[in-house]
Amino acid sequence: MNYKLLSRFRALFEGHKYLHRRSNAGDQVASFLYDDMLELGRSPQFVAAVHTQQSVINIANVAVGRTARRGDGSFGERVPNVAAVLVPDNLVALGSVATVDVGIEVKVLAKAMIKQLDRVGTDMINQASEFRRHGGNPICIGIVGINRANSYVSFEGEREYATDGRKSPHPSQEAEQAERRLLPRIQPFFDEVITLRYLATNISPFPFDWVDAVVTETEYSASLTRISREYEKRF
Repeated sequence: MNYKLLSRFRALFEGHKYLHRRSNAGDQVASFLYDDMLELGRSPQFVAAVHTQQSVINIANVAVGRTARRGDGSFGERVPNVAAVLVPDNLVALGSVATVDVGIEVKVLAKAMIKQLDRVGTDMINQASEFRRHGGNPICIGIVGINRANSYVSFEGEREYATDGRKSPHPSQEAEQAERRLLPRIQPFFDEVITLRYLATNISPFPFDWVDAVVTETEYSASLTRISREYEKRF
């Protein structure tokens, strides 16, 4: 399968600058997990809910009438009498939801990973708790991108910050430790954690590659299968 989530994650970096403060990047990646679930077709319950538009991707990322910290991509039962909307590129409709049945939180680690670990881990744990706070037994999914490139440049406005391997470590110098410390901390709070190991320098012409494309696709496919099975059991 040509998994849309993996293609969208690649598109964050490939051929153009990746800007770290783009607030909708996680939403764009997360929404395609539902398209991939639909095309995989392992959960008849999910397929039927999507085709009838009984359930939709949540436009606001919070359930109507509930106050909550927003996640990056949630899916749930559509509010009756509120129309669903199909948008280009997505197979699963968007709309307002009354429940959160699946919640996703996305974090992309590109550089300075060790400095970010406490914040990233806390944010992810808090979001998983937020998905569950209003009940309904949601499936909680974490997606973590970890860069393993040998160099990297970040951008803030017109300023550039390049790694130097000393004061500013290259991603490849931190990636293994970041993964080893972060994943065991967050995994108990999520039903599934998807790890995307990638190579991106953020330097023109802005190349992108997976550390191992076959492993990435295989592991993602396995995650989709488990998520589909869990959806079938819960809903």
